[in-house]
Amino acid sequence: QVQLVESGGGLVQPGGSLRLSCAASGSILRMNTMGWHRQAPGKERELVAEISSGGNTEYGDSVKDRFTISRDNAKNTVFLQMMSLKPEDTAVYYCNARYTPTGGSITFSRWGQGTQVTVSS
Repeated sequence: QVQLVESGGGLVQPGGSLRLSCAASGSILRMNTMGWHRQAPGKERELVAEISSGGNTEYGDSVKDRFTISRDNAKNTVFLQMMSLKPEDTAVYYCNARYTPTGGSITFSRWGQGTQVTVSS
């Protein structure tokens, strides 16, 4: 069983910064794409950023040039550095990991439990 543990959410003032972390553990043969999505009240879950095992990144339009995604492949951990935060960034942020389990050949997707980010003065 693979588990994702997220940390780093909280309350921050507009213009501030936060860094989210998500560590995957369990029987993982190969960790593929890792990323972050978010969901605000009354809205659909949306892509924030993703990073492939090779380091290729993709960002949602609303966070480009403000957020940076990175990963530590040795620790199966993904980070999201969030800068110049705006009230509209307020949401629950979910980590996602796509992986191949030990002894398997199929790619699975796992979601974290979510961490609240609130941007308010």
